[in-house]
Amino acid sequence: MKANLEILPRGIQIALTLALLALLAFPFVSSSYYTDMLTRMMIMAIFAMSLDLLQGVSGMVSLGHSAYFGLAGYALAFMTPQSEVISLWWTLPTAVIASGLAAFIIGFFVVRTHGIYFIMVTLAFSQMVFYLFFDNKLLGGSDGLYINFKPSAAVFNWVPFDLDNKRSMYFFTLAAMLGVYAFLRRLLWSPFGRAMAGIRVNEHRMRAMGFASLSYKLRAFTLAGALAGLAGYLWAAQSGYMNPELMGFQMSAHAIMMVILGGMGNFAGAIVGAFAFEYLLHVFKDLPQIGSVNLGKHWQLWMGLFIVLLVLFAPRGILGLVEKFSSKKKLSNESQP
Repeated sequence: MKANLEILPRGIQIALTLALLALLAFPFVSSSYYTDMLTRMMIMAIFAMSLDLLQGVSGMVSLGHSAYFGLAGYALAFMTPQSEVISLWWTLPTAVIASGLAAFIIGFFVVRTHGIYFIMVTLAFSQMVFYLFFDNKLLGGSDGLYINFKPSAAVFNWVPFDLDNKRSMYFFTLAAMLGVYAFLRRLLWSPFGRAMAGIRVNEHRMRAMGFASLSYKLRAFTLAGALAGLAGYLWAAQSGYMNPELMGFQMSAHAIMMVILGGMGNFAGAIVGAFAFEYLLHVFKDLPQIGSVNLGKHWQLWMGLFIVLLVLFAPRGILGLVEKFSSKKKLSNESQP
């Protein structure tokens, strides 16, 4: 329980509010390149929050979460014709439901396992999905699929916003991220969320109290898969392509690092972790070449070192670190006469 930070201190709440105001103003003061970059960060934040529901709230560490991210992206690619646009309003729920259905089928088998076995089984299913697409030319093969047109938001002849416009795509993604955050925060404090927290701490005791733990875990697994599908759909719509690498092991590992980086179990940490991870990714990739050593080429090494140091010195992530300094400052102010 101590690894989680479910209740956000006032200092963090103020910082998050200021960050939201900055996000709202960002597209009006920045170039389209950086608007695109922040849109990707928000998509990854949705992906990280979906994993945090499993990892931080339910205690199920999955190495196969990217499969649902990729499936929704592929669903959009298959539904989009080569020469015309397709409606956002039915492709989005269809892709999310497809990912949720895949998570339900896989989850039916994997939630019966625990610990290292759960991790390995989720990885095995993810690799099966990865190679299904990687080795099959009908599904795009190793090159993946391209999406020639972004989904249209038109309702009859009225177009409320155009996703081809980078600013519209940005605000649509921001609304999706805030909606997912609000939904998951509400879920965290609902009877379902409290039961999942109890199962994470002591599943045997929860069973003895009459909770059907397998049913709760399967529902959480399915919901997390569907939300990962939402992120995958937005990724495919923004980038215009989908390939098997986006549903591979590395993508799942990135999401785990985002959740650890921000702090598990409160969803704001997942958002902060996703933004921090993507920012550090660009910083490490842009490191200069010294002599014959290209530092930027080995960005995984620097990212790994950073995560190790963070876990050693701030096991509750960035938000836990902020809370620690806020508490010290508060105690210092109270001790002064």
